[in-house]
Amino acid sequence: MDLGLTLAVLGGALAVALGGSGSAIGVGLAGQAAAGVMSEDPEKFGILLLLVALPGTQGIYGFLSTFLVLLKLGLTGATAVKPSVHQGWQIFVACLPVGITGLVSAIHQGKVCASGVYMVAKQPKDLAKPLVLAALVETYAVLGLLITILLLNSIKL
Repeated sequence: MDLGLTLAVLGGALAVALGGSGSAIGVGLAGQAAAGVMSEDPEKFGILLLLVALPGTQGIYGFLSTFLVLLKLGLTGATAVKPSVHQGWQIFVACLPVGITGLVSAIHQGKVCASGVYMVAKQPKDLAKPLVLAALVETYAVLGLLITILLLNSIKL
């Protein structure tokens, strides 16, 4: 494998690894809070599931970005493209916004969701409020995904 292709694939791997790691931490934080609440009231599983699952979206964004990199490189079909070292660096750097925002936002979204779990434990009818607060954190992961998509589409191979 040449250096350009290695850098490009490494960028895609970094996007999915950072987003997935952040999501795992965020879901873990919210899941711990939900498990504590459900030990007292198991009937709350359904409404808490949304808050626990929400930080997992950043891992999906990283996966999507990596899939776009693989498509761009032709690695999902028979005609693979060999990018130059310069193009490999471009793809690597294009993957950083989704990876970094995914890592950071998923962790913080998990904290917001964990707090929301505690709120819903006492006020089950107020589920929409913590969901909106968590969605505000999600905005930055979406922006990171959008920038990564725009950057990848601007690279000519």
